[in-house]
Amino acid sequence: MKYLNSILETIGSTPLIKLNSVVKDLPCLVLAKVEYFNPGNSVKDRMALQMVRDAEADGSLKPGGTIIECTSGNTGMGLALVAASLGYKCIITIQDKQSIEKVHAIRALGAEVIVCPTQVAPDDPKSFYSVARQIHETTPNSIFTNQYDNPSNSVAHYKTTGPEIWEQTDGKVTHYFAGIGTGGTLSGVGKYLKEKNKEVQVVGVDPYGSILKKYHTTGEIDMNELSPYLVEGIGEDIIPSNLHISLVDDMVQVDDKNSAQMTRRLAREEGLFVGFSSGTALSAVVKYAKEHGFKKDDVVVVVLPDHGSRYMGKIYNDEWMKEHKLF
Repeated sequence: MKYLNSILETIGSTPLIKLNSVVKDLPCLVLAKVEYFNPGNSVKDRMALQMVRDAEADGSLKPGGTIIECTSGNTGMGLALVAASLGYKCIITIQDKQSIEKVHAIRALGAEVIVCPTQVAPDDPKSFYSVARQIHETTPNSIFTNQYDNPSNSVAHYKTTGPEIWEQTDGKVTHYFAGIGTGGTLSGVGKYLKEKNKEVQVVGVDPYGSILKKYHTTGEIDMNELSPYLVEGIGEDIIPSNLHISLVDDMVQVDDKNSAQMTRRLAREEGLFVGFSSGTALSAVVKYAKEHGFKKDDVVVVVLPDHGSRYMGKIYNDEWMKEHKLF
């Protein structure tokens, strides 16, 4: 008989898919690492499992314990899935800018979800960071996984996503692009690829309104760079410990309109029903490749982090697109 012992054994080993129509003007091969094939439909399943397994191994997470995290949605989904499979409780804090589909999905897996305001400082008592920490401090037998600073985040991608990309491209990858939220996906994969070939270019993708691009360029944290943006899950108002800036060769910024339109093109032209930040990542590839004169022999890998079902009320809703002037 062929079967898996739990849903957790389906995490990872996602496909690398050649893009065609949406990159037809580029001379290089562009390959999408399509992470919605994970059971929680996002790249975050990988590090959710790694963080929980590492917490079990060091004794901080005990039977009957509670897993607590602040998230833009996908990490919460991954942790809720892992918690349900392993028999833990789960409490998730999320910002009110995130799609309602994410909230419903996390609750469907049995986790408690607390919605917090977006437009507050990270150290404000009402921020989703602060609320998660306060819940952890007052909840016996709990862990705060803290995806932004937990090294297990980037380790997960060093151990799984990086090797998969290297093997799937037969070691021919020349450029690697990923959106930056916690920095774990970009840094973990980047570390592995550069150990295999130091010439691989690691490029971070950041939305306009985030502080990360200027931080990479100048080393300065300029809070004047902050402004609201619609894309979810990437961009920051802090510098996460999982962002290892020395591994990042360059960063490119993309606006909401290009992100949204590219996301919808991926669905219509490639049959890839992906989330908002996937459009950001691919827009960055197209923009950067044209600016830097990519060549025929270049092999570009871009991470498409999650599934379009998370955004039915937003970018896949014509009225929402018109309201936010994204058409």
